[in-house]
Amino acid sequence: MNVSRLVRQAQRGNKEALLQLILAEQDAYYRLAYSYMGNEHDAMDVMEDMIVTLYEKLEQLNKREAFYSWSKTILVNRCKTVLRKQERYLPLDDEDDREPPLAAWTADNPYSTTESELDMSMLLAHLNPRQREAIELRYVHDLPYQTIAEMTDSPVGTIKSRISQGIQKLKAMIGGDRYENDRGEITGASADHDPVRT
Repeated sequence: MNVSRLVRQAQRGNKEALLQLILAEQDAYYRLAYSYMGNEHDAMDVMEDMIVTLYEKLEQLNKREAFYSWSKTILVNRCKTVLRKQERYLPLDDEDDREPPLAAWTADNPYSTTESELDMSMLLAHLNPRQREAIELRYVHDLPYQTIAEMTDSPVGTIKSRISQGIQKLKAMIGGDRYENDRGEITGASADHDPVRT
């Protein structure tokens, strides 16, 4: 699929081209919306809003190859707007004053089916909202640093720092860098302090 060609066609009024672009990434859009909204209904609503915005503002997109990062930025911004209106979005300015909520992983979410995903969401809930958002956008949604920076209106260095600090907190919660190699030997940063063998 040639994204630039489809974007050019969509900018010229070809609704089918826009539909093709959206359908190619519909699962990624849904996962991203669901991770913010916490339920299928709200996720679908913000996706609809994103599609309307894409249709109305597509002619403003100058870099055609950046369509997906641009559209995902629109989606994230729409999610944040709706959550603020519903008073469910934690403003990043007040993050130190509030306890981060546990993620709402339920059986109706088709993307949360394993125990390890539930464990990870519970671990991520212990991070501050900025770190959690950066890590989820990078590792759950596989977005590049530049796109995350644009979505969150933060410098790329800040995004990398949030991810690094978040990962360090996660490592501390689960026991550091140690892991077992294929010979059963414990290696990693904390191996020097704990010479236990299995």
